[in-house]
Amino acid sequence: MITNSMTNKIFEIINGHTFHLHNQRISYVLTIMENGQLGHLYYGKSLGALSVADIAYLKTQNSKSAGTVKYSPDTGNFTLADRAQEYPVYGSSDFRRGAIDVSCNQEPWYLDFKFADYSITSDKPRNLETPESYAIGNEEATQLNMRLVDDQHQLELTEHFTIFDNQSVVVRSTTVKNCTNKPVNIENMMSAVLELPDDKFQMINLSGAWLKERHVKFHNLEQGTVAVESLKGASGHQHNPFIALVRSQDLNQGEVYASNLVYSGNFISQVEVNEWHKTRLMSGLNPTYFGWKLDVNESFKTPEAVMYYSDHGINGLMDVAAGFTKKHVIDRRWRQRDRPIVFNNWEATYYDFDEQKLLKLARQAKRIGMECFVVDDGWFGQRNTDRSSLGDWRVDPRKFPNGIAAFSKKIHAMGLQMGLWFEPEMVSPDTSLYQEHPDWVVRHPYKCVSIGRGQYVLDFANPEVVESVYQQIKPVILAAELDYMKWDMNRNITEAYSPYLTRHNIPQTEFFHRYAQGVNRLYQLILTDFPDMLIEGCAGGGGRFDLGTLFYCPQIWPSDDSDAVERLSILTGTALAYPLSSFSNHVSAAPNDQVGRQTSLDFRQMVADFGPLGYELDISKLPLDELEQIKENIAFYRRHRQLFVNGRFRQLQSIDPQSNEVTWSVENTDKTEFFVGFYRKLATPNSGVLNYVKLPMVDPNLTYQIDGQEKVSGAVLQHLGLRQPYQFNGANRDTAELYGDFQAHLFHIVSVE
Repeated sequence: MITNSMTNKIFEIINGHTFHLHNQRISYVLTIMENGQLGHLYYGKSLGALSVADIAYLKTQNSKSAGTVKYSPDTGNFTLADRAQEYPVYGSSDFRRGAIDVSCNQEPWYLDFKFADYSITSDKPRNLETPESYAIGNEEATQLNMRLVDDQHQLELTEHFTIFDNQSVVVRSTTVKNCTNKPVNIENMMSAVLELPDDKFQMINLSGAWLKERHVKFHNLEQGTVAVESLKGASGHQHNPFIALVRSQDLNQGEVYASNLVYSGNFISQVEVNEWHKTRLMSGLNPTYFGWKLDVNESFKTPEAVMYYSDHGINGLMDVAAGFTKKHVIDRRWRQRDRPIVFNNWEATYYDFDEQKLLKLARQAKRIGMECFVVDDGWFGQRNTDRSSLGDWRVDPRKFPNGIAAFSKKIHAMGLQMGLWFEPEMVSPDTSLYQEHPDWVVRHPYKCVSIGRGQYVLDFANPEVVESVYQQIKPVILAAELDYMKWDMNRNITEAYSPYLTRHNIPQTEFFHRYAQGVNRLYQLILTDFPDMLIEGCAGGGGRFDLGTLFYCPQIWPSDDSDAVERLSILTGTALAYPLSSFSNHVSAAPNDQVGRQTSLDFRQMVADFGPLGYELDISKLPLDELEQIKENIAFYRRHRQLFVNGRFRQLQSIDPQSNEVTWSVENTDKTEFFVGFYRKLATPNSGVLNYVKLPMVDPNLTYQIDGQEKVSGAVLQHLGLRQPYQFNGANRDTAELYGDFQAHLFHIVSVE
């Protein structure tokens, strides 16, 4: 046995052919099978140090079943049909979907990657060139690199497994190198595979559409394949790369396995159950419309996949996903910095504004406590509708007669931060950029061409385009001394074709991935020059809410639907996979502009307080009492901002989007302070008098004070629960605390001596 210990991460080799990565939370065990390929033995709760006998026992799960038998002089009879594998290949006695497909001159290769050697590294720096997980110093992560070789086809495959200190996560990626003397074509290459010994799970995915992103969906697993994917050039509104397999819908108990991609482009995440009820989860680049020409001695590396594990139910998964993302994906400079309370002018003015109107709003925003003034769409070119001026990143002199620098100085002089909206990947036909460079647009050379929202997508697969866009944006950032940028993308990619790739004899099948790399390059250029500028991601709302975006943007606009009731479902789904700190919340007007719903200001603020807070309504027209309400809420939020943004978030009732009641909480690290948000969408008649929500996270040995009034033991709050406010039920008018539809109460619970 060989042991390599780095802080709490331990790497072991047992009997020369089994590899064990583990920390105090999890174990990941892989082995060299009889045929020389990599097999998977275990992923789950930490097993501690393993003996030779333990390994022999783990291997019993890989028993032969009926099926096609592969014979070779080295192994004799051997089948992959029922083997748990780390990186399976289709067609060589395994007929399930494979992790990699390579061809040469249109001939499919049936690959046979055998173990060659391994290496261990502990250096995983943050590199802006590619969104990946990172570690600081040599004590936070251990990476096992398993090199495998297909001698006949002369390909080299390296599988990367990274385990992190005190994280229930294994990060996977794969690199393939062409060692032949001719080009080969990659047609499919997954980031990660996870084989599980049974199918006793429900699959959770986050699906929806524009204005209703990331709603929780449940699927019962059966023999066959279920997949979620995007072919839109971004992760999309309809599906999210995150999927989870849960033993039950229990919030606090039971095993959960989940995966996500550190990528913002076309993806597929799928689960396949075979005839023996074995489960295979795979995640990676969507192979549809993907291909990569790999020249001699060149390598291709997949995006990273994050494989989560929890044995504490859905809340445990949320805790694992949020903690890992905040520490190892999002730039840590944003972990303790106060996220500014934003005023965004979009729903206050839309395109109808000038400098004086904005300054009036800014003065009012400052008076009631806001901290960052964001000028949204409409400040550039001749942008008075969404059909003009994209790509002309010069301030509109009719709206800002003294220029953006003079306006920004006035904003900064008020003590506010300054923010601007950009849509850097797009161009309008009426701009000089389009007229001078029609070949910089994503568009095939045929007559019928789609145009969406009156705009085209710029060809970010072309490095010259990315550099040109940055050279337009950079002077604006400098002139305005920007503190904050909102990066939007409002159009899906159609007729994906790059004139640049054709000119350079690069296959068009590489377009989507090269486009994603171009987006990463623009982020890299901006953040290299302006590392302290906060970029908020956006894509028509929540069309790019993924780890690839969070690597560059500490927060994302989750949906163009700002209605507080809809945000309950959107946040419930989003928080399964992403931290509360990433969820940008704006209080907007009522009735709401997207759904026409009338809700109270109290309700809207109590929803928006969970996460980075903002406002997006015409505060110059609000009555004094509502302005005072906002001022009081901002003062309250500022006192508790770190808890609302970075506290541990939990669901307390259900994650079913159809539920009429939503209850969630945030807590500090020592369980001495909590906020519990209670929301009821619709009033119900004759609903009873007393209802309780159990608080499993409180310390039973402490006493807590609720809203500065009654004192209750933690044991009572755990086992009986927190009393919900009395709802008006038709007969309790004198005692009811909540009336009508869209009820909310925010409990503040603090431990006392």
